[in-house]
Amino acid sequence: MTARLILAKGREKSLLRRHPWIFSGAVARLEGQASSGETIDVCDSHGNWLARAAWSPSSQIRARAWSWQQDEAVDTEFFVRRLTTAQRLRDWLAQRDNLDSYRLIAGESDGLPGITIDRFGNFLVLQLLSAGAEYQRATLITALQRCYPSCAIYDRSDVSVRKKEGLPLTSGVVLGDMPPALLPITEHGMKLLVDIQTGHKTGYYLDQRDSRLATRRYAEGGRVLNCFSYTGGFAVSALMGNCQQVISVDTSQAALDVARQNVELNHLDLSKAEFVRDDVFKLLRRYREEGEQFDLIVMDPPKFVENKNQLAGACRGYKDINMLAIQLLKPGGTLLTFSCSGLMPTDLFQKIIADAALDAQRDVQFIEQFRQSADHPVIASYPEGLYLKGFACRVL
Repeated sequence: MTARLILAKGREKSLLRRHPWIFSGAVARLEGQASSGETIDVCDSHGNWLARAAWSPSSQIRARAWSWQQDEAVDTEFFVRRLTTAQRLRDWLAQRDNLDSYRLIAGESDGLPGITIDRFGNFLVLQLLSAGAEYQRATLITALQRCYPSCAIYDRSDVSVRKKEGLPLTSGVVLGDMPPALLPITEHGMKLLVDIQTGHKTGYYLDQRDSRLATRRYAEGGRVLNCFSYTGGFAVSALMGNCQQVISVDTSQAALDVARQNVELNHLDLSKAEFVRDDVFKLLRRYREEGEQFDLIVMDPPKFVENKNQLAGACRGYKDINMLAIQLLKPGGTLLTFSCSGLMPTDLFQKIIADAALDAQRDVQFIEQFRQSADHPVIASYPEGLYLKGFACRVL
């Protein structure tokens, strides 16, 4: 018999609005036995059925909803339906932009909480981030085999968030061939090398695709500083936008080496590209002391906020780094600045930039706003799915 999770009185409101998370404070009791990740029924305090969910006793998010239909089983057919729907929604984007790589499953926003799947050509790279996702691993893989019989499957469930679910970190080949050390993909006319096995996230930041394209509009004829450059996607785009020079800065020499290869792969002028291994905060201060100036600065740092307790410190970090960037820009120059921290609200990020401009004693105009690309949708009932935000700022 399926175990039932009974909510405390009055704690069903978010589920009635189809928000997929049930926090520990909303739980009254679990009736019956359920192992970690097992599918359970969720009911209100009166016993009325609300959702079918995955049980996660080790996490503050005690359950994640799979389905709002009482007669829908969480089985292979369930995952096939979700995958088919998600693929149909990506097909138009892939065809419009001539993409061979995109996010196929964006977790909760595609009805599969705790599951991320990115497609790079004929490689499917999956991250199972919750107890429920891990419990359904074999079923999901069976569904993937049915929907994508020609694709290899690689696991990148090696992210620390799994520890919150009581899960070990895993990675490696699930099915088919081992991906090459560097796999070329195509994005808006660029060829980019992706490290599926050990690269950031599932191998690349697909969510910044639209922002990389936008870089070309601001780069023409200018001197560009690409901060936290990783493997140089923004730098390649700036060169395709006919910039005069682009300096890519990262702490990883391996990433910078791939960035150089990406410039060469696209037959761009390597003499216009410089690759600097350094700490961005320290380098920006040194550039300020040396009187360096740029026409365009791309500021795309890693996540500064892992939990709410870190938000105040993250605000200081974002303010400091954007203040330095603003000081280094010529009058009329542009700052493309981003935050991938889901706990950083867009309006707060905008305020931080405004405060950074005040400290830099410069005026700033917000001229364009960015978010994650369309293959990273945000379902209306789960606003937390919007994690990437950015602005194009003209510095006066």
